[in-house]
Amino acid sequence: MKKIFLCGLLLLVSLSYLSALNYSELLKKAEDTTAFYGTDFSANYTLVQDKPGEGKSITEAIMYRRDNEGKWTILVTGPAGEKGKGYLQYDNNIWFYDPADNCFTFTSAKDKFQNTNATNADFAPQKYYQNYSIDEAVEVKLGKLDCVRFTLKAKVDDVEYPMLKLWVTKADGLVRKKEDYSLSGRKMRTTAVPSYQLVQSNGKKYSIPVSMLIQDNLRGKKIGNEMQYEKTQITIKNASFQSVSDSVYTKPYLELMGKK
Repeated sequence: MKKIFLCGLLLLVSLSYLSALNYSELLKKAEDTTAFYGTDFSANYTLVQDKPGEGKSITEAIMYRRDNEGKWTILVTGPAGEKGKGYLQYDNNIWFYDPADNCFTFTSAKDKFQNTNATNADFAPQKYYQNYSIDEAVEVKLGKLDCVRFTLKAKVDDVEYPMLKLWVTKADGLVRKKEDYSLSGRKMRTTAVPSYQLVQSNGKKYSIPVSMLIQDNLRGKKIGNEMQYEKTQITIKNASFQSVSDSVYTKPYLELMGKK
């Protein structure tokens, strides 16, 4: 009897270990799908900001990324009053460019992008596996999707949020929902990624969100008897993995485009 008990216990420990390994691999896959190493990436982004009681505003931009060098450039193309503004990351620094005074100012990954509910960090590769440890992993349904819901806690200081909840589809390792939390456990933001587009380039297939909806759980207004939160819908189109000039990832490029 004792031998059977020990065998059963060892089997449970073994299965738990295998599950932990599988969950860890799935989280790494979720991180890898947000990065495009070995290639340039560019796309048109449209951000629709919805502030309850104030209406909607639209920002259009072109994004360029070179993830293997940690560089990216965002050029704002609309509306007219914002056209020519830009953002540049290189050497772990992020700069904001305003053509009105031809000036670069330092910004950070945590800062809001063009006063929307998106931050600068939302446009870069996500480091779920590198910067966080798995506190809990539970298999759940998200609508019709079979997911693993991760509770992640930061293992480094330089993160945007110290705790995340992440819904990742088991079949493909794609992030479908994310909740950002403060150190005290307060929910700060909720991001939904309902669908992805598959882009094939150079013999590889890349999964790019069709759109993302970011809700700010701290900024909102009570209208009638209902609390309505600020939301930003991000739509991604014309995704490309063609090479772009090295000059695109420089300050002179933003200065040049800001004059047009």
